[in-house]
Amino acid sequence: MTNKKSYKSTSFISFAVIILIWFTATRVFSVNKVFLPSPGIVAEALKRLLKDGMLLRYTWMSTKRVFIGWLISVIAALPLGMLTATSRFFKALLQPVMEFMRYLPVVALVPLTLLYFGIGESQKYAIIFLGTFFQLILMVSDSVASVDRNMINAAATLGAAKKQQYFRVLLPAALPSLLDDMRLTIGWAWTYLVVAEMVAADAGLGYMILKNQRYLATDVIFAGLIMIGLVGLVTDFAFRLISYIAVPWARRLNDNV
Repeated sequence: MTNKKSYKSTSFISFAVIILIWFTATRVFSVNKVFLPSPGIVAEALKRLLKDGMLLRYTWMSTKRVFIGWLISVIAALPLGMLTATSRFFKALLQPVMEFMRYLPVVALVPLTLLYFGIGESQKYAIIFLGTFFQLILMVSDSVASVDRNMINAAATLGAAKKQQYFRVLLPAALPSLLDDMRLTIGWAWTYLVVAEMVAADAGLGYMILKNQRYLATDVIFAGLIMIGLVGLVTDFAFRLISYIAVPWARRLNDNV
């Protein structure tokens, strides 16, 4: 319990130090608010945006886009990653292509997504999908391949069918790493949000940030960034909680901190 309190206190202090440095830079060193608005100015912007409902509406729209695009990626990448890890044929078939595709910059694919999907929501989902899918396949493959082969051999020796080996041995053994892979890639999905909303969007946090960039409304830009960070923290905590509940056998030493 003491360690948990210490961890929370240290986490709070780290945020407090950042805010203090931010406040000092704007007040003591008189940094122009166009370049760095003070915490108070950003708080006022957050309050204003919350009051008129824009911030919550945009946050919901962006969160929905991120989760749908990322979820499609997960549904497609999990089986393909497992096949890549367990089959020489699928590894030869998929891995070189995935290695090639993951180096393509998503920004460069925006014109093609507009051509193929138009300017609707599907285009936004496609950008987030492309930003996470190819990486996730390789991460899933590595996580599944790292499972001790002796466990599979033992299950086969005891008469487990191929399907049972997959779902009763391989998947549970790889699940802690798979959950970590998903937690990391949903963070990447948020980084592609601005790319997804930079063209033909009329709502969303990325849209709000890009729109206010034109008017040098840096207080609103900071407000949007803070909201993305807060949603990211909540998402990360949710994944940690799911991992703690779903895979208690894989709790790390520092989970008790």
